[in-house]
Amino acid sequence: MVSRVIPVEPFDLVIFGGTGDLARRKILPALFRRYCAGQIPQDARIIGAARRTQNADAYRSFVAEAIREFSTPRHCEDGTLEGFLSCLDYVAVDALGDEGWHELASKINGDRVRAYYFSVGPRLFGPLAQRTKAHGLANDQTRIVVEKPFGHDLDSAKALNATLADHFHEGQIYRIDHYLGKETVQNLMAVRFGNMLFEPLWNSQYVDHIQITVAESVGVGGRGEYYDRAGAMRDMMQNHLMQLFCLIAMEPPAKFDPDAVRDEKLKVIRALDPVEPHHIVRGQYLAREGEAEEHPSYREAVGNPRSTTESYIALRTHISNWRWAGTPFYLRTGKRLKARSSVINVMFKDAPHSIFGADAGRHANVLSIRLQPNEGITLKVTIKEPGQGGMRLVDVPLDMSFAEALGPEGQDPPDAYERLIMDVVRGNQTLFMRGDEVEAAWAWTDPVIAGWESRGDVPKPYESGSTGPGDAELLIKRDGRRWQGINP
Repeated sequence: MVSRVIPVEPFDLVIFGGTGDLARRKILPALFRRYCAGQIPQDARIIGAARRTQNADAYRSFVAEAIREFSTPRHCEDGTLEGFLSCLDYVAVDALGDEGWHELASKINGDRVRAYYFSVGPRLFGPLAQRTKAHGLANDQTRIVVEKPFGHDLDSAKALNATLADHFHEGQIYRIDHYLGKETVQNLMAVRFGNMLFEPLWNSQYVDHIQITVAESVGVGGRGEYYDRAGAMRDMMQNHLMQLFCLIAMEPPAKFDPDAVRDEKLKVIRALDPVEPHHIVRGQYLAREGEAEEHPSYREAVGNPRSTTESYIALRTHISNWRWAGTPFYLRTGKRLKARSSVINVMFKDAPHSIFGADAGRHANVLSIRLQPNEGITLKVTIKEPGQGGMRLVDVPLDMSFAEALGPEGQDPPDAYERLIMDVVRGNQTLFMRGDEVEAAWAWTDPVIAGWESRGDVPKPYESGSTGPGDAELLIKRDGRRWQGINP
């Protein structure tokens, strides 16, 4: 199966922080892959902007090295790399001063789409927005892309929204969450709203509960200073898991339109119940025995021997609306866990009556949406076990792994940043967070954090390479349920 690539119109994209780690690992390789696919025209301009003083040729060498490291080697060998590099330019710009802005303005081309990617720390979002507008770099077709973290709490998120709104209207602001660019996340909407099979069952009458797991096998790495201020709740739960939660729980929008979709997501967040203290488990990873030097504990990694920041969190919550009344949602995320795995498990209820007797055991359908790795969707169904000797039941998966079902395209699905950056150029905000959505998420998150801080809760230790603290197992076991496994 070959996907249809629709080229975009020529555009100018300025990457502030164009020499940073995110640009090197994700943004520039994503742009290169879209160029290789024929989606980016030759006369598009991609301009790196950063404090470092260097010429355009030096920047092209930097980009070429990044692409060779983080992109598919075959593209670098067939001559397309040189063509892509010819689209690049570079300007040294002071985000907090006026140096370099006049030169940057001279490189912006006419009335075409202008996109400014703020691949920098949050403290620079406001100054960059102000200077972009003040130096005449904005027009009616201007979009700005803002990376997370979008605020540290509700007050800071409101302040940041207000600052950006002073210079750009909401339709020009693209708050990016790369999880929403993943193929399987987008397929979640297709599965729900494009198939009559599932939507009639997507409610509390048929769904027993839903689990959302985002597990990471790595530790905090070089993000220790930031992570110790944020923790798993702010770094992952408030944004990535919240977005997955909204997509799995929202009502069908009237149409596949940016505001229609985001209106329904916002309703989910506003309908969330407060999280009770006994429905929260926080953890902090220890060094694995014998591997302390190679894989230090969380406190050693962040350089804070008294840290009470969580590297793991699991919680149970509910949505107070007609569709989901009484249905629990279990969310968990953590670092240094057993495997890297992001999956949504929709656990359907048992059949109301089994005609097969007690010997057949208990069986239930499970719909698993795997976001990473090995993106795909699996539906577990109950069948008769082959062989003689009565009616023995077993659960087997109906598996749609993208790599197998979609051929060569499925084996190398587009990176999330590829889709999202092209959506910015096209002006499609469906997969980007709106300002009121961000503020609603913080309004739900802040009381949870304030609660454990006021109680003086300390995270439970868990061993690196495990599934998390034992209390997380008790959290779900008390309800007569169990977590699905964390599998690579």
